[in-house]
Formats: sequence, C-alpha cells, structure tokens
Amino acid sequence: MSEQNIQEELKVAKRKSAKPMLWIAMISMVMFFAGLTSAYVVSMNREDWITFDLPQAFYISTVLIVLSSITLFFSQKFLKKDNLQGSLTLLLLTLVLGLGFVLYQYIGFNELKAAGLYFTGPESTVSTSFIIGITFMHVLHLLAGIIVLLVVIYNHFKKKYSSTDMLGFELGAIFWHFVDVLWIYLFFFFYFIR
Repeated sequence: MSEQNIQEELKVAKRKSAKPMLWIAMISMVMFFAGLTSAYVVSMNREDWITFDLPQAFYISTVLIVLSSITLFFSQKFLKKDNLQGSLTLLLLTLVLGLGFVLYQYIGFNELKAAGLYFTGPESTVSTSFIIGITFMHVLHLLAGIIVLLVVIYNHFKKKYSSTDMLGFELGAIFWHFVDVLWIYLFFFFYFIR
C-alpha cells in the first residue's frame, strides 16, 4: 500500500469518527448541566432559598442566540447551494449575534448584582450562586462555540467549504445549535423552576 493510499484511508477514518466524537462530547455536556440543574432542584428545599425574577437582559440574550441559530441554519443552506458569499455573510451575522448573547449575559449578571444578588461573598445566596454559576458555565461553552465559529469563518475565507465538502462547517453548526438548545433549556428551567 502506498503512502498516498494510507493518507487517504486516514482522512476517511478521521471524517467517519468526527461526528460521533462530537456527539459523545455533547452528551457529556448534557450530563454536566443535568447534574447542575438537579443540584439546583435539590437545593430549593433549603431554608435560605430565595426566589427572584430573571434579569431582562437574559430575555434579550435568548432572542439573540435563537436568531444566531437561524442565521447559521440559512448560512448552511446557502453553502449547500454553493452560494459562498451569502453563506459567509450569514456566518458573520451569526458571530455578531453570538457576541451579542455574551454581552447581554454580562449585562444580566450586572442586573443581578444591582438587585443585590451576588455569586459569592456575605450577600450571596444559594439560589443566586446557582443561577450565576450555571449561566456562567454556559457562557464558557458558548465562548468555545465562538472559537469554533471563528475557525469556520477562517476556513470559509480560505474557501475550504463547498456543497461537496462541508464536514467542518457541519461540525461547527451542530455544536453551535447544541449550545443554543442548551441555553433555551436553562432559560426555561430558571423561568419555571424557582
């Protein structure tokens, strides 16, 4: 077997394992957040538990992340039709919406602080520590998603994607949509379970 054949077989094997590996990583993230939200529910029985409304900025950030998934969906549709410019434009808009999400999460943290709800310290409560901690962990995952988007955008500029070669784009899109769905779950969890 020639060196070139071996390299081709390695590429094929890598392509076949990419999506399953991503799914395994996402399942582990689901388990992590399931553990955190379960601990939240168990802790609600504490005497020092307080309830409060979600910051208004979290509502705006939710709209932004949903819009970012929509723009990414259509970016992928454009790529499937080899409309590279339309795909890239929507991909850049997805990035802007994702950064807007992070900004409004930060604003939401400040709204909680302005309301006297702290993550740590003498004024902190178990409930605020949970909501801020869980939300912050999601923001870290979303920042990973932004790095993924930046890599996809870079590769898009380098014209590495087309209707016949979309694996990297698809992997990035799957992860981004996952982070979106994860936030929607957390948002409704915090909205309904107080």
